[in-house]
Amino acid sequence: MPTPAIAANAYAALAQLRDQSAGLGRDGGAQDGGPNFGSVLKDVMASVTAAGQKSDAQAQAVAMGKANMIDVVTAVAESETAIQALVSVRDRVIAAYEEILKMPI
Repeated sequence: MPTPAIAANAYAALAQLRDQSAGLGRDGGAQDGGPNFGSVLKDVMASVTAAGQKSDAQAQAVAMGKANMIDVVTAVAESETAIQALVSVRDRVIAAYEEILKMPI
């Protein structure tokens, strides 16, 4: 079960992503030092991958008897929250793309 701290961390990560992507709509965002869309996506994928790796490491540590089960549950919940946030953003991007395709030329 996700704890309030996990949810707060997920919302903080999404807020940071929003702040990083705020300049993407500007003309020439990548030329004037603003964030690059590709680098923002790369950073998000890296954080989701890191959460998954942390979860796997905790599960292996419990299997060897070197970790606490609460740490494993927390790591798995963080990983699950990160993946759900990523899927939600992906769905929004796809919906926006489909909306653009519907626009008359």
